[in-house]
Amino acid sequence: MGAGGTPSAPVSAPTHRRHPRPATPRPAPGARTPRRHQRPAPVHPGAWWLWALALGTAATRTTNPLLLALLVAVSAYVVIARRPHAPWSRSYGAFVKLALAVLLIRLAFTTILGSPIPGTHTLVTLPEVPLPHWAQGIRLGGRVTAEGLAFALYDAMKLAALLVCVGAANALANPSRLLKSLPGALYEMGVAVVVALTFAPNLIADATRLRAARRLRGRPDKGVRGLLQVGLPVLEGALERSVALAAAMDARGYGRTAHVPAAVRRTTAALTLGGLLGVCAGTYGVLTAAGGTYGIPVLVAGLAAALAGLWLGGRRTPRTRYRPDRWDARAWLVTASGVAVAALMSVAASRDPAALHPGVVPLVAPSLPLWPAAAVLVGLLPAFVTPAPDPVSAPAPVPAPTSTPAKEPP
Repeated sequence: MGAGGTPSAPVSAPTHRRHPRPATPRPAPGARTPRRHQRPAPVHPGAWWLWALALGTAATRTTNPLLLALLVAVSAYVVIARRPHAPWSRSYGAFVKLALAVLLIRLAFTTILGSPIPGTHTLVTLPEVPLPHWAQGIRLGGRVTAEGLAFALYDAMKLAALLVCVGAANALANPSRLLKSLPGALYEMGVAVVVALTFAPNLIADATRLRAARRLRGRPDKGVRGLLQVGLPVLEGALERSVALAAAMDARGYGRTAHVPAAVRRTTAALTLGGLLGVCAGTYGVLTAAGGTYGIPVLVAGLAAALAGLWLGGRRTPRTRYRPDRWDARAWLVTASGVAVAALMSVAASRDPAALHPGVVPLVAPSLPLWPAAAVLVGLLPAFVTPAPDPVSAPAPVPAPTSTPAKEPP
C-alpha cells in the first residue's frame, strides 16, 4: 500500500538481457583452416626397455668404475630430461638408493668376512673370531686390505649400475602401454609382470603421500615410530588395490581362452619350448669361445621358432587394442643407441680387456679409456630425439569471494 491507502504498483523483478555473442568469422572459400598444435606421440615403451637393458648389458662388460659411473650418469640425464610427470615415474630414486645399499652391503661383507684377493696395503686389522674346522675358508675379522675393498667396490658397482638402468626403464616406460604392446600369447604373463613392476612405484607413492599427510598434521614421519605408523596404512592400501585389481581383471575376462584345436596347441608348445631351448643354447655358444661356429645360427633358429610359437599362441587369446602404440623412427633411434653402446662395449672388452677390467694387484688408479667412454655417450641420444614430457599444469587460481553490501531497509 502506498501513501494515502492507494495500492502501489507491483515491483517487477529485474530482467537481465543477454548480449548477443559476436559472430565467429567464417574462413573465406578456399582458405585453409588453421589446425591446432598437436603434441607428438610418446615413444613406444618397449624402446625404453630395450635401451635400458642394452645399457645394463654394457655395464656387465666392464668393472672400470669410471665407465660404470659414466653409464649411471647417462641414464640419469635421460631420466631427468624425459621422465613424465606420473606417479609410476618416481621410482628412479628408489632404485638409486637400492644401488647404494648394494654397494654398502658388499663392502661390509668384505670388511667382516674378508676377501680372497691378496693385498699388501692393510687399512685396519679387526679382531678375528676363531671358527671350527668345518668352516675352513671363512673367517670373521682379520686384515682389511685396500686391494680387497677395491675389488669388492668394482664388482658391486657393476650390479649397482645394472639396477640403476632397470630403474631408468621403470621411470620412462608406461607399464600400462607396455602391456598393450605385448602379443596375445604373453598377455596373461605380461599382466603379472606389469603388476609386479608397478608394485614398488605404487608403494613409494603411497608412502610419500602418507608421510606428507602426517607432516601436515604435525605428527612424526621419520624414525622407527614414523615407519611403523606409516607401514600399516601402506600395506592396507596395497591389499585394497590388489582386491580391486583382481575384481577388474575378472570382470574383463582375464584367463579365458578361445577354442583352439589340439594339434595347434601341441604345435605351439613344441615351437615355443624348442625356440626357448634354442635361444639358451645359442646364447651359450655366442658367449663361449668354443661355440663361435654354431652359436649365431642356433640363436637365430631359436628366435624364429619362439616367435612362431608366440604367433600361434596368440590365437588362443584374441585381444583388441585401442589406439596401439606405433614403433616409429624415434623408437628405432632409442633402441639403436642402446644397442650401439652394448655392442661397442663388447668389442672394447675383447680388444682391450685391461682398460675395461683394471687390476687391483698391484693397486693402481683406474684410467678412463677414450673411445669406450665416447661409446657410452651415444646413450644420450634419446634425450634429444624424443619429445619432452608434458608440463605440469598449474592449478587455476580461485577467485576471492566478493561480498555484496546489504541494502538498508526503507
